Amino acid sequence: MDSPGLDRTDLALLAILQREGRISNAELAERVSLSASACLRRVQRLEQAGVLAGYSAVLDPARVGLGLQAFVRVQLSRHDAEAIAGFTQRVNDWDEVIACHALTGDMDYLLHVAVQDLEHFSRFLLDHLLNATGVADVNSSFVLRTVKQARALPLTHLA
Repeated sequence: MDSPGLDRTDLALLAILQREGRISNAELAERVSLSASACLRRVQRLEQAGVLAGYSAVLDPARVGLGLQAFVRVQLSRHDAEAIAGFTQRVNDWDEVIACHALTGDMDYLLHVAVQDLEHFSRFLLDHLLNATGVADVNSSFVLRTVKQARALPLTHLA
């Protein structure tokens, strides 16, 4: 979806909300030089347009007992609509998968997996992923450390 006529004020609102999702409307309005009511109307318009897709808290995986993260590349044996629908349904049922992306190239999907430890990952791999009908190949890489994880989307191309 294209941006619905975002102006500089909208971009400023979005930039602040991406960094500080719990900011009060009064503070947000002050930061972008709007009245509280005008600010609220703009935020509601951005929500209704789907530009603001939701709000959430960001958790530290290690502090909630998820000390191991992996990126798992998956290749399916078949690429018909039924096989793809079946795989994506299973992925959506697995709590360990925190993101799944369909890819171009030699692998079909990239899964971001968060688990407690290597034993948990092994159980996930053997009990779920490799048991999923239609999975031909799996290649896993473990996260040693996160160098950068931007939570905010870049908006400079819209300015």
